[in-house]
Amino acid sequence: QVQLVESGGGLVQPGGSLRLSCTASESLFAFDAMGWYRQAPEKERELVAVRPRWGSPNYADSVKGRFTIIRDNAANMVYLQMNNLKPEDTAVYYCRGDRASGGAWGQGTQVTVSS
Repeated sequence: QVQLVESGGGLVQPGGSLRLSCTASESLFAFDAMGWYRQAPEKERELVAVRPRWGSPNYADSVKGRFTIIRDNAANMVYLQMNNLKPEDTAVYYCRGDRASGGAWGQGTQVTVSS
């Protein structure tokens, strides 16, 4: 079982930035893709950004131009750089390692954007 551990969440003012980190216990090549999801209270979990092993990243329309997903394969890490944060970005963010044989989820980290 591959474990994903997240860090970097917290409280930030609107317009501010955060970088979320996800560390895998094994090589990122164990997964077909790495991604970030988020879930706000009483809403469904939604895809924020995904980076396939050999493909280009894809982003939700709501975060395009503001968020960037970054893979560091040598370090077994994936990051989500979040700039120009908005209150509607407030959610629990989850790291996701996707593969046909099940994949894995991080534990989630809270991001709160508020003045």
